[in-house]
Amino acid sequence: MFPKTLLSTLLLALAVSANPVLVDKAPVTLGLTRRLNLTSVHNLVRHDQTRAQKLKAFGGVSTDAVINEPVDNQAVTYFADVTVGNPGTHYSLLIDTGSSNTWLGANKAYAKTSTSKATSNKVSVTYGSGSFSGTEYTDQVSLGSGLTIPSQSIGVASKSSGFDGIDGILGIGPVDLTQGTLSPATSSTIPTVTDNLYNLGIITSNAIGISYAPTTSEEVENGELSWGGVDSSKYTGSITYVPITSTSPASFYWGINQSIKYGTSTTILSNTAGIVDTGTTLILLATDAYKKYVAATGAVLDNTTGLLKISTTQYSKLQSLFFTIGGTSFELTANAQIWPRSLNADIGGTSGSIYLVVADLGSNSGEGLDFINGYTFLERFYSVYDTSNKRVGIANTPNTQATSN
Repeated sequence: MFPKTLLSTLLLALAVSANPVLVDKAPVTLGLTRRLNLTSVHNLVRHDQTRAQKLKAFGGVSTDAVINEPVDNQAVTYFADVTVGNPGTHYSLLIDTGSSNTWLGANKAYAKTSTSKATSNKVSVTYGSGSFSGTEYTDQVSLGSGLTIPSQSIGVASKSSGFDGIDGILGIGPVDLTQGTLSPATSSTIPTVTDNLYNLGIITSNAIGISYAPTTSEEVENGELSWGGVDSSKYTGSITYVPITSTSPASFYWGINQSIKYGTSTTILSNTAGIVDTGTTLILLATDAYKKYVAATGAVLDNTTGLLKISTTQYSKLQSLFFTIGGTSFELTANAQIWPRSLNADIGGTSGSIYLVVADLGSNSGEGLDFINGYTFLERFYSVYDTSNKRVGIANTPNTQATSN
């Protein structure tokens, strides 16, 4: 007969073997670089509005909606260095929470290696502000130290538009956005890079944290993407989490409900659904809310840039916007509402002018996607995209009150 202590030890060992203890891994970070695409003068509003039309169409009438607008190159991008193949080739891919396909070949041609495998599918995605079409491959994709996916679906573009200066997109939106992008496998979805990292056990949480920072430079590495969790050094206080909105079409994306006030008393937008989107540059508000903002600020439309413009006197009186998300009020200061003045020439503006980053969505509220919090919002707040818990997180950062513009 075994001694009781030995029997207890054996039973404990068997229990641990049957139910292994899972130890959370620390999130792995990937540096992001912000770049202004200077290949042409850009109308930021037109670019973002055409993207918004396509985003709304996904959950609306048709995923094949035709957007009859000129295509502008991505003017402002946050991109990551991603390695594909073995031996690997480096590609600069735009970080996009508003789409979920990962593809390359827009600027640098795809280099096939021993890990490259063509599938029988064609792949295509229209973004409104650009598009690509080509062939689906599976290949080894490395996103940083310790983050290698042996077999990730990627699109290899044979044709693309709107993406000069970058090689493609790293799609980190909800996986359902990939449905309908393959043919003939039109009913299939494609696991995103985050899904595959989680399914392989490389990260222990199917979540991403993103940190951006305001800058007055045309290109600078000032962003960070944390795979598998959050980086507590990048935010202050606590993270406010809210469930993905149930309102369509915002519910197809990283959609949330929020309300917005100008100052402490003027309601610009009542509580409604919209999305958080790294692929949109500006902060877009439904037309009725946008008109209230114009009236409150006294701004006028600048026909050259498409942005709202205010005088120095108006800027001195500009009040904060307060975004209420999940019961927490997030302050977008006056400084955060303006385009960096040192970069005015890059958008066709004039030196010394003051342009606002709040623009017209192009449709009235009540259509299920009434705002887009683009990267000019995200430069002031930390954001979390949590697939496991179907929620989005927002937190203040040391940049929330920055005066860098």
